[in-house]
Amino acid sequence: MKLNPTVVYDTYWHFAAKRQALYERRLIDLEGPWTDDQILQRYRFTNVFRAADRVSQYLIREVQYREDRSQAPDELFFRTLLFKIFNKIETWEAIEDRLGRISWQSFDVDAVDALLDAAMASGTKIYSAAYIMPAPRLGRVRKHSNHLALLLRMMCDGLPGCITGAGSLEAVYRALLAYDGLGPFLAYQYAIDLNYSQMIDFDENDFVVAGPGALDGIAKCFEDGAKLPAREVIEHMVAVQKAEFSDRDLPFDGLFGRSMTLIDAQNVFCEISKYARVAHPEIVGANNRTRIKQSYRPAGKSPEPPFFPPSWGLSVPAMQRPRLRSGVQGWLFQ
Repeated sequence: MKLNPTVVYDTYWHFAAKRQALYERRLIDLEGPWTDDQILQRYRFTNVFRAADRVSQYLIREVQYREDRSQAPDELFFRTLLFKIFNKIETWEAIEDRLGRISWQSFDVDAVDALLDAAMASGTKIYSAAYIMPAPRLGRVRKHSNHLALLLRMMCDGLPGCITGAGSLEAVYRALLAYDGLGPFLAYQYAIDLNYSQMIDFDENDFVVAGPGALDGIAKCFEDGAKLPAREVIEHMVAVQKAEFSDRDLPFDGLFGRSMTLIDAQNVFCEISKYARVAHPEIVGANNRTRIKQSYRPAGKSPEPPFFPPSWGLSVPAMQRPRLRSGVQGWLFQ
């Protein structure tokens, strides 16, 4: 595979270093500013490492590893998929506030369906805008009703057992992709989300699926990038990351020592697709978008201390043991 980089390729590495530095500074400095990059100051970009993003952090800490939640595979799968279908913290918390602790064993689908009906009737958005969520065709009128029916079908089909018995991350992806309403990118995202839990523990460098944003980023980083095999390009970025950061004299220690994996390099391609709309407006890419829709707005509160899958074994500075279920090891910032 021959790669002919454009100017955006160089920006890819500078963006990754600056965005990660911003993340690290914000953990220890609540006031800011956290970067002198005017584009990063003005617009919203996800973290370099997917697991460090706010919604992923909530999933890992509160939905998957919270000490009072069951670690049984059926329960982990059910909670993870229910949360990720809507991908919105407020939706998850509304269900638990009104109907009690979410559990597969006690789940009342009709009550949840009615609660979400009422939320929508009041003008509340129950889905995140992060993903395009097509409705599976399962005979229900409302989109969320079809998604609840899809989740019940997965449970009744024994999909959690299939996932825990899968031999690879790609096998997990294939099992999810078989269900109506889950396209390639969404099935891959769900596979990664399940891989954060104790259900499975595959190497994130085993498999990757590029989303539309990443494909556009690849098209901007390389001449004829739209024709390149996306998986091989992303694998290349993971393989050369240390050399590329070093050659540019860019400080980048990864996520507390963890290098970018395929999902993270894919993630940065998606973000550089947006960043380049301002930094390199002359580079058109594959989707011809010229504006960044989401401006940065301060959250108004300090970020939660980070927590990552214990199997990653990250050494986080200034650490203390979190209050997790007995036997689960992990670390949080003080």
